[in-house]
Amino acid sequence: MKEQFCIVLVRPRDPNNIGAVARAMANFGLQDLRVVDPFPPTWQEVVSAVGAHDILTHAKLFSALPQALADCQTSLATTSLKNRQLHQTMIALPDLPAWLEKQNPGKTALVFGNEKTGLSNEDIELCSAAVHIPTTAKQPSVNLAQAVILLCYELARRPLPFSAHSAAKATFEQTELVIQELEGLMQAAHLKADFSQKQRQDLLRSLLNKSNFSKNELFFIKKFAKQLAQVLPQETKER
Repeated sequence: MKEQFCIVLVRPRDPNNIGAVARAMANFGLQDLRVVDPFPPTWQEVVSAVGAHDILTHAKLFSALPQALADCQTSLATTSLKNRQLHQTMIALPDLPAWLEKQNPGKTALVFGNEKTGLSNEDIELCSAAVHIPTTAKQPSVNLAQAVILLCYELARRPLPFSAHSAAKATFEQTELVIQELEGLMQAAHLKADFSQKQRQDLLRSLLNKSNFSKNELFFIKKFAKQLAQVLPQETKER
């Protein structure tokens, strides 16, 4: 579990919560903390949590979520589902270990939004799937550190094997390069339909995530899209 999972905090607001998250990670042997665009006073005010000094010292800072996910092969957005209409696979926390066993997920990011607004829809769309913690309707969300410790506990109960097949999965960065090539092909072919560029990219990302392609399979798709765009008749590209 230590090497397979990383915790990603997106725009955290409360330094006490960041320290509590680090301690929750230490409880279950996780070491890889990634923090995206924290509120400026927040990060400087974080104090070391008991037993988690090394986690805070080695935490990585990123300006945007795609950078934090670049080397991950699977990413799981956490959300309460309140007022959300999402396209990703939705997984209740008790079902998460079984879902991961079927995916051979490789390096996996557990992504958490800030304490006030959670993850944006745009953040969630970047992730492979979304996880929600079943709660009562009157109180649909839980504290950030509590959410982290609940996910860590659930995953620690059923540890996953990290196989060679898992390592052969494409990373987020590799998948995004394929999306760029496919988007370029659609633009060259003037295939715009009724979708905006962002909608096309979100749809492609959702399809690729659900298809669970390996690095080699995605490389083949990327190369095919690039070659096809290059051989389109010039009049088609300029139309």
